[in-house]
Amino acid sequence: MRRGRIPLTALRSFESAGRLLSFSRAAEELFVTQAAISRQIRELEVLLGTKLFHRHHRAVSLTEPGARLLDRLSDSFDAIADAVDEATAAPVVTELVVSAEPGFAACFLVPRLSRFRALRPDVEVEVLADPHVIEFRASRVDLAIRYDPEVEEVGWPRVDAEPLMASRVTPVLAPSLLASGPPIRKPADLLRHTLLHDDERAGWTTWLEAAGVRGLPQTRGPVFNDHALVIQMAMRGQGVALGDMPLLAEDIAAGRLVAPFTLAIDTGGYWIVAPDLADLVPAARAFADWLKTEAATAQAA
Repeated sequence: MRRGRIPLTALRSFESAGRLLSFSRAAEELFVTQAAISRQIRELEVLLGTKLFHRHHRAVSLTEPGARLLDRLSDSFDAIADAVDEATAAPVVTELVVSAEPGFAACFLVPRLSRFRALRPDVEVEVLADPHVIEFRASRVDLAIRYDPEVEEVGWPRVDAEPLMASRVTPVLAPSLLASGPPIRKPADLLRHTLLHDDERAGWTTWLEAAGVRGLPQTRGPVFNDHALVIQMAMRGQGVALGDMPLLAEDIAAGRLVAPFTLAIDTGGYWIVAPDLADLVPAARAFADWLKTEAATAQAA
């Protein structure tokens, strides 16, 4: 096909819909209506003489020709974006956008961020708290920190990932609650306290069983969808939380929280995620290296 006849608008709509596997999300990314996306893709299928999508109820999937075309188009659009960036006369990039799990951001990253600022005052860091798998092509994010229950390997698509630190949980509570509440001398004593739950109640069951406490109810207590909220409740003496030890090392060392038992169980780990870890911009490379140093210190503590 001659260059002058290439349907660039339709190809852009297809690439977005194919990458996101959603006509509605493609419409949001390109700031058009879903009907416009559907029309562009239908016209492209007619022009090419082949189906690019299987259309299911409330979902789409790529046909084999669609998948082949998407691979070539995604690489081509990435190359175009790189060429535009190279041609843009812009100052040295000093802004860094980091996406992090909300609990990691609140409990680990934010309390330590001043250290990175002291180390690299030329880099302005913007932190976005987000628990979802990151789609780098559709965002401003340079680097992400994500949690996964697996510690050996993760399968996030179209990204590189390297392990940052393990997640290990143990009961934590405020010193005031330890002093004024029911005594805690053995793990079973925890059941006399309000147990604070992170997402679901299975975590406490797992820890208590590992500590030899079986056959007792562990389903009471409030549930929160954010680890940072659970820890805030614990710090205010509202109950006992299962705290992620590497995230809370400094809070325990400062006496804001107490860990009454040495038993900690592995629950996965945190990962550094980027489109290409070998090709990070200098600011992102500096931040990743600093973060790994902080993580190593926290795990040693």
